[in-house]
Amino acid sequence: MSDAQPILEINNVSKYFGSVIALQDVSMFVRPGEVTCLLGDNGAGKSTLIKTLAGVHKPSEGSYRFEGNEVEFESPRQALDMGIATVYQDLAMIPLMSIWRNFFLGSEPTIGFGPFKRFDVDSAKRVTREEMAKMGIDIRDPDQPVGTLSGGERQSVAIARAVYFGAKVLILDEPTAALGVKQAGVVLKYILQAKRRGIGVIFITHNPHHAYPVGDHFVILRRGQVYGDYTKAEIPLEQLVQMMAGGADLQALSHELESASGDEGEDDLASAAREFRQEAGNE
Repeated sequence: MSDAQPILEINNVSKYFGSVIALQDVSMFVRPGEVTCLLGDNGAGKSTLIKTLAGVHKPSEGSYRFEGNEVEFESPRQALDMGIATVYQDLAMIPLMSIWRNFFLGSEPTIGFGPFKRFDVDSAKRVTREEMAKMGIDIRDPDQPVGTLSGGERQSVAIARAVYFGAKVLILDEPTAALGVKQAGVVLKYILQAKRRGIGVIFITHNPHHAYPVGDHFVILRRGQVYGDYTKAEIPLEQLVQMMAGGADLQALSHELESASGDEGEDDLASAAREFRQEAGNE
């Protein structure tokens, strides 16, 4: 871990929706050129935290600092203008449109003035090729529909687009969730590329095996609260996996399964209980 000051930091942030506590006293940070992995299972509060960081939700309590200054965003556009880019799972892309059209969607370069202003197609294609190449991606044809790309390649377009438009912090929402092993590896490579370019990356995932190879800092979220906060030197992969699996919960479940199995010997429930115990690291 470097000694650089955090570029983005939240302290004791809580978010309430009526009587529902979505986040409670959550603190985390990301430094430039580092990957902070935010891990948590479904329902842990990851989505609420992402939207709070991205300017969709205002914190009910706590402080949000960016580049050392306390901020309060009125909209995601304000966060984006400041350099906080979020790539959601749906990628905000139109499958039938070309790669270069998707790359500049909503921010099209133009030439000419007044009524003669038009989309600068040649510049858009050239910049798309150049920016993708900087990320180590050689696109075959910028005119091909983005829907013809693999899942990993579409993620790479979204990451390169965010970097080109000035992202200082890149928030990636489960970028490897729906991908196979090979395509997940492609996305992890592009996360490292963004890190090497000095961008602070927040990598949201429920898979510790994807987080550990690229992460510098790991924050584990459970039921809206921080369950653990570690540097890579402080936690081995095996411990991270066990914390994500919820060792205590698995142990309790294994006892329930054993009780349900009764004295019937090696039936399915007893076998399942043994497997849960092994997963929890108790056997």
